[in-house]
Amino acid sequence: MREFKKERLRSILKILERSKEPVSGSKLAEELGVSRQIIVQDIAYLRSQGYGIIATPRGYFLSEGKAKVSKLVAVKHEPEDIKEELLCIVRNGGRVLDVIVEHPVYGEIRGIIDVSTEEDVLKFVSLMEMTKTEPLLKLSGGVHLHTIEAPDEETMRKILKELNEKGFLIEEV
Repeated sequence: MREFKKERLRSILKILERSKEPVSGSKLAEELGVSRQIIVQDIAYLRSQGYGIIATPRGYFLSEGKAKVSKLVAVKHEPEDIKEELLCIVRNGGRVLDVIVEHPVYGEIRGIIDVSTEEDVLKFVSLMEMTKTEPLLKLSGGVHLHTIEAPDEETMRKILKELNEKGFLIEEV
C-alpha cells in the first residue's frame, strides 16, 4: 500500500476518533483533498480491517468507545409515537443506533437512526415527514427492535423504565 494512502487512512481514523458527531464523507474528502468516492473506498477498506465504522445518513462514526452499555430492546407503538419514543431515550441520556424489523419475505431489515440529542430526533422526524417516508415499523404492525447505548447501567435502567411506563417496551432481547 502506498504511503500516501496509509497516511490518509490514519487521518480518517483520527478525525472519526476526535469527532463527537458523525462526519460526512464530503467533509472527510474536503479535509483530506480527495474525492468522496475515494473516502467511500477507504471506509470500506477500514471496515474490512475490523474497524467499527458505522455509516449513517449524517456521516460516519466509530462505534467503539461510544458507550459502555448496549441493549437490544423490543418495542411497539404507532408511527405517530416515533418522536415521543426517541425523545424518551435521548432525554434520559441514551443513543438510538438503529431500528430493526422482521419482514416475512426479506427477513431482518435494519435502518440506521443514530440519534443522541433532542435536535437529532427533531431532524430525523422532520426528514421522515419532508420526504414522506413510511417508517419501518409499518412493515411489522408497530413491533420493532432498537439497539440503545448508554454510558452506564443506571442510565439504561432509567431509559427502560420510562419506555415501559409509556407502554412502548415489549422486552429486552
